[in-house]
Amino acid sequence: MRFPSLDQKSRGILWMLSTYFWFIALDATIKYGLETMSLVEVTWGRFFFATFFAAAMCGKRLPQLLKTDTPGVHAIRSFFLMTTTGLFNAGIARVPLATATTIMYLSPIFVTILSIFVLGEKVGLRRWAGISVGFLGAIIVVNPFAVESLAAINLGVFFLIGAALTNSCYQIATRKLRHEDPYTSLLFTAAAGAIVSTCLLPWFWTNPSLQDWLVMIAAGATGTFSHYCLIRAFRNAPASVLAPFAYSSLIWATAFGFIFWGEWPAANTWIGAALIVIAGLYIFVRERRLKEIKP
Repeated sequence: MRFPSLDQKSRGILWMLSTYFWFIALDATIKYGLETMSLVEVTWGRFFFATFFAAAMCGKRLPQLLKTDTPGVHAIRSFFLMTTTGLFNAGIARVPLATATTIMYLSPIFVTILSIFVLGEKVGLRRWAGISVGFLGAIIVVNPFAVESLAAINLGVFFLIGAALTNSCYQIATRKLRHEDPYTSLLFTAAAGAIVSTCLLPWFWTNPSLQDWLVMIAAGATGTFSHYCLIRAFRNAPASVLAPFAYSSLIWATAFGFIFWGEWPAANTWIGAALIVIAGLYIFVRERRLKEIKP
């Protein structure tokens, strides 16, 4: 995939759009796999085969990329990614893909909140207002007033909110690794996920069919390629240009959900998604302006 006739920022944007297409393709592949395999088995396949694809992408640089001065941060980051993957996979088994994607939009909002306690950042009244609007959108998506009790809310929603929270922790840990080669981070997270899920696999193995094996290989391939696109995106354009295009994932999620499962988001999902996206973009713009003001 090459974009030779475009300027660098435009190439970065196209790589970013590709990133979120492949992320949703990964989610759809896992959702499909969960129809015949256990959660642990699908998660294992995603990380196990991703490790091989990541190693192949590194090529001759593999020995060099395996060296790091921050193994502890890598371990913490990998833990949060594995937890996010497990919770998200459990969620999409119970919730439509577009709804799950919408709930995951809470991650940037959680990052803003956690940055106060973890990074010591100050959050002003305007950003708190953005956070409040984002959570209002989440409440509208979950729609607790349409059920008779809290227990009646789809369990997948709670898994997805947990995934959004652990994903925000993963993003904060990633900030600590800005000096690392992106391929090193890709290798460590894939390998760590493969090791941990392999330890759990004997209790959840279900003798996959040929189709199941193909699904797991596809999950590993789409997961690795999505991260490759992300790396290429950030090499062509700054994060400030690329961040808003993350919301394109709702388009892909809606399309995949409708084509493969006949899912179409309810009105409350669209309304809630709009509020969460507006809140996320407002917080992003506000943080960008504050960085420009700082000397």
